[in-house]
Amino acid sequence: MSKNKIAIVDTDIHERIQYKDILDYLDEPYKHYIANCHWIQEKHMPYTQPATAGVDRADAILPDGRPAGTDLPFMQKQLLDDIGHEFGILTGALDPSPSSMHGWYEMAAALASAYNDWQIENWLEKDDRLYGSVHIAAQEPHNAVKEIERVGSHPKMVQVLLPIDDIMWGDPYYHPIFEAAEKHDLMIGMHHNEPPVYYGKWPRYFIEWHTLIPTAHMKQITNMIFNGVFDKFPNLGLIMIEGGFTWVPHLMWKMDQQYRDLRHEVPWLKRKPSQIMKEQIRVTTQPAEELNKKEFMSLIEQMGTDEILCFSTDYPHWDFDSPDRALPNMDPELKKKIFADNAKAFYPKLPKTREG
Repeated sequence: MSKNKIAIVDTDIHERIQYKDILDYLDEPYKHYIANCHWIQEKHMPYTQPATAGVDRADAILPDGRPAGTDLPFMQKQLLDDIGHEFGILTGALDPSPSSMHGWYEMAAALASAYNDWQIENWLEKDDRLYGSVHIAAQEPHNAVKEIERVGSHPKMVQVLLPIDDIMWGDPYYHPIFEAAEKHDLMIGMHHNEPPVYYGKWPRYFIEWHTLIPTAHMKQITNMIFNGVFDKFPNLGLIMIEGGFTWVPHLMWKMDQQYRDLRHEVPWLKRKPSQIMKEQIRVTTQPAEELNKKEFMSLIEQMGTDEILCFSTDYPHWDFDSPDRALPNMDPELKKKIFADNAKAFYPKLPKTREG
């Protein structure tokens, strides 16, 4: 329970690894490649965030200089205890995601497995408030399914994490991933990773990239819906992480209009896209656009439901959203839904209340 007596379920917390953290979880020869051959993952972003500490809040960097998000006790004190989280979902910071590696998929699969084991042992099993995301190497779905089968039944794993990059995940080639996730009561979490333009390149400036992130989220939702993922897997949910939310009504209207005109092309779709969004898709609030109460309530009305939005902080990043300041004041029942209940209803494996 938070200090202001409002339960907080944070749907985007970035714990972070350094390679030395997961060496003991890696099998050979992959451990050798990192420890002795100095292999590092390819970097993808050509610019840094225009903040004092780059991608992170300056005060989230540990006193001994270690990167933000690498120490559980520090995060407990600065985030979980200070805000008073009831639950938090870890979304990681293995940058880039193993699913975004453009080659050597065996290494990608090894990194994902090591990350999952490290996350479980060092975070999930040491704080009852924290729940995790299954990291996979999805370029070859059989490897992804194998990893979901290995750790997906863990009671504190609540979703499979996929990057938003140059892969359109609705393609039937990737459906075995969704089948495995549904089997283990896991939702799909998507977080942007590469340029927010399908098969595109980086914009010239960071401000362009940061502005365009929602377009990447819109592309993935459109692709997933029209490729029939949610009709094929009726118990599967998708949560779009760190893309804001003011674009949601527009996408609903646009897809519904296209469905009315072109539904003969997608005969497997049995519901309006907006209905699918209401029933199976959720969107995290961060980075929350600055709306007043009237604007915010109008947006909720346009969505046709108050169950889509799930609160997130994006800790420890520079554009962290505080639950006290990110959203306008709202009625207590709506506040309870957005800050906690919508996430609890969305994730089957997330407890409805925290014991103790």
